[in-house]
Amino acid sequence: MSPFIPAAERITKARALIQKARKLPIPEDLGWGNFEYVAKVKDLLRKAHELIQCIPLTSGMPEETKAQAAQVEEEIAQAKRDLLR
Repeated sequence: MSPFIPAAERITKARALIQKARKLPIPEDLGWGNFEYVAKVKDLLRKAHELIQCIPLTSGMPEETKAQAAQVEEEIAQAKRDLLR
């Protein structure tokens, strides 16, 4: 069983994963290096999404926290658009 992680910490970790994805060096070639880059970016953004996906569905969670989770979802979507085009 995984340990309980508070929502605020989940949001912080998700934002750190997004930053980590943005800091990956972009490959210059379009060969296998590009596939590896895309896989790493998608994996980091997937992990970020998994951290916050249940926050909006949790009852008793403050609306401010739910709004922050929604904002992180938008940041994930923006990172996908920016990094994978």
